Order: sequence, then C-alpha cells, then structure tokens
Amino acid sequence: MQHVIGLVWNPSKVEEAELRAAVDAAVDSAHAAAREEAGAEADAEAGAEAGAEAGAEANGGAATGAADAADGAGPGAGGSPLPVEVHWFETTEADPGAEATAAALAAGCTVVVAAGGDGTVRAVAAALGGSDGAPPAAELGIVPLGTGNLLARNLDVPLGDPKAAFERALTATARPLDLGEARLSFADGSEQVEGFVVMVGFGIDAQMIVETDDELKAKAGWLAYVESLGRAAGETEVVEFALTLDDGAAEAEQAHTLLIANCGTIQGGMTLLPDAVPDDGELDLLVLRADGVGAWLDTMRNMVWDNGLKRLLTGADRAESSASTGHLRAKRVHVELPSPHAFEVDGDDFEEVTGFEVRIVPAALLVR
Repeated sequence: MQHVIGLVWNPSKVEEAELRAAVDAAVDSAHAAAREEAGAEADAEAGAEAGAEAGAEANGGAATGAADAADGAGPGAGGSPLPVEVHWFETTEADPGAEATAAALAAGCTVVVAAGGDGTVRAVAAALGGSDGAPPAAELGIVPLGTGNLLARNLDVPLGDPKAAFERALTATARPLDLGEARLSFADGSEQVEGFVVMVGFGIDAQMIVETDDELKAKAGWLAYVESLGRAAGETEVVEFALTLDDGAAEAEQAHTLLIANCGTIQGGMTLLPDAVPDDGELDLLVLRADGVGAWLDTMRNMVWDNGLKRLLTGADRAESSASTGHLRAKRVHVELPSPHAFEVDGDDFEEVTGFEVRIVPAALLVR
C-alpha cells in the first residue's frame, strides 16, 4: 500500500536541508523495520508450511513447499514493504497552514504532517478536522519544531528529534483526537471561528506561567513557578463576566483568568488541568480568581498539592477546586465580557474580544 504523506512545514522554524535529512532518515528507518517484520513473518509462515509438508509426507499426502510459501509471503527483504511518497508544502506568513493543507489533500495525501510550532499544528488540525459525525479529511502527524509544542507534549510525540517524530507519523496507528472550536465576537461587531487542539482563554497566558528562569528551575524545581506566577499576577486584574456551561443558566463569575482546554499539560511538564483528556469529548475549565498574596498561595497549593502530590497519593480521579481556583467541565462554554479583552487560541492572540462560545467536536481528528 502506497503511503502518500503531505508535509506542511514552517520554514521559519527549520532549515529545509535539515528537515529533508530527517525525513529521509525516518523513511529509511521505517523501511528497514518493515522489511525486518516482513522477513520474520515470511520465515514463520515458511516454517509452518515446512512442518505441514513433513506431516503430510509422513501420512502419504502432499503439501506445498516452504520455498513456495516464502515466495508468496508478500513484501519481504527484496521489496519495498513501506512505499512512501512525500509531498512538501511550505507555509507562509499569510498562510500558517490552512491553504497548504488544502493543497496536500488535493494531491491525494492520506496523512498530513504538521512540521512547525503550535500555530502550524493548529492550522493543519483545523483544516483536517471533520464536522459533527463526519470523518477527518486525512490523518494528522506532528513534527514539533516550536518552543511550546503543547499538543506534541500531551501526546508524547518525540521532542527535539524530527526524525523520530516523522517516523512515528509514518508507522504509528492513528487515534481519535477531539477538536475545539471557538466563535469569537469582537468589539466592532464582527465574528470569527477558530479551531484549536490544546487550549483557549483570557488572562494569564499559559506561556507566561512557564517562562521561568532556567537556572532557578534546575535548582528549585516546581518552586521556580512561584516566581513566574508572581510576575504574571502583577499584570492581571479580576473582571466580572457571565459564564454559561452547556444548557445551564448564565452565572456571574469573577476571575482574572479563564482557560478552556482540550489538553491539560503545558510547557515544562506542568499540568494545569489534570482532568483534561484529548479524546474524552469534553472541555476542562480552569478559573483563577486569586487577588492578593494569600489567594495566590492558595492557588499554588491547589495546583501543587491538591491536584499534584495529593492526587498521586490518593489516586483521585477528579480535580479539586479551592476558594481561588475552580475546575469545571462542559461540552459547550459561553462567556460575555464586560469590556474587550485579549484572547488566546493555542498561542495565537486575538485582540478586542467581547465574548466567545467554545465547543468540543469529539473525535474530529485522527492523529498518529
């Protein structure tokens, strides 16, 4: 079977020669593994046929020879058991991946690999995702080349090793992945729909949480996050907004940060939303209300103890909330803001957002 792979790659993240070398090495490695597997299967079948022949001869019958079995075993050491055809599609500043993905699909690609940062992955995933009940246009692969690489982290895709990541895209069995959809309303009255695979929200940017001093992190571990949280806290303010979950009534909420996630782990291996599973058909919400030193200490206790060490020790299967930190779940979330705010979608910023509705599309993607 011919594997037609579309590689949508971001030239600002990697030199073409470097990426081509990694792709070629991955294809060669996959070929070698497939030949070895095919050869082992042929040997096993030949052995079984030889045993059957010996038994048949002992009983005066006839059987097919082992050599014939080996010849008819399908792809083996002499052939190409994993024929791969790779088409290359370059992203641009104007097109972070949607048009390139469309071109890959038009070329007949059955797997589209996003080689770039979170923005490239988001654009490719959104272009591939199926609507409610409809299958995705092709399977998704990931070669993480950015700084966050959040979806790759949550799916255990190899980081810092393009060859290993592309080889996984060639050989791994695809698994379902939910796709988030955010409909944004802007101060000028316009609306815009954006797909996402990791998280969206306003307030403290998840990237700020993990922008810790590398030396401090090496010495102090999770305590280093206290410093970055403190810096982030100084740049946020608590706002009142209306929050509606699924078909419930709108409720007044006060918080400086609201994150709505399909995946829960961010850069640095820090898990913000421990209940988030990327294929469970639900959204997980993190509401941060801390306003003052005491409340921030409560937030850190909730993250590190309640939903960290304590969860590991007790085997709890649901995140705990506290006075300053709320954990919620829903399939659809609607928010009306009192004034325009910046809003983030998988690391991409949108300004002047006055409201948004976020929903999850279960199993809209198949990812390798």
